Amino acid sequence: MQTSFISFASLIDDATGSNANQTATTTDAKSEGGAPSGMQNYSGLIMIVVLIAVFYFLLIRPQQKKQKEMRKFREALKEGDHVVTAGGIYGKITGVKDTTFIINIGDGVNIKIDKGSVYPSAADTQAAQAK
Repeated sequence: MQTSFISFASLIDDATGSNANQTATTTDAKSEGGAPSGMQNYSGLIMIVVLIAVFYFLLIRPQQKKQKEMRKFREALKEGDHVVTAGGIYGKITGVKDTTFIINIGDGVNIKIDKGSVYPSAADTQAAQAK
């Protein structure tokens, strides 16, 4: 048997003979005594905006900055540069096309890869940091 709290409370009020007007006045007094309800509504919205701003400045913005640097690096690559592919293959660029590179990975072995899977080689990175 399930009864809701409201119906149970009304049964108790009827049994004790309390006045329904007293219940209404205590409810009204509770809503008037606290903080302004308009301020409570805005505080939740303000917290959400602050949380979004924190996520933007700590996570999204640095990631976009890193992607922009990587895009500039890939656009600056030319024939003769040493690179590492996403699969870990070291090679030397022998040809540059719109969206692909031709990389020499050994004696007469050339592969064609997408520009998005090219990273600077460790030696080139250390040389650039030393300058």
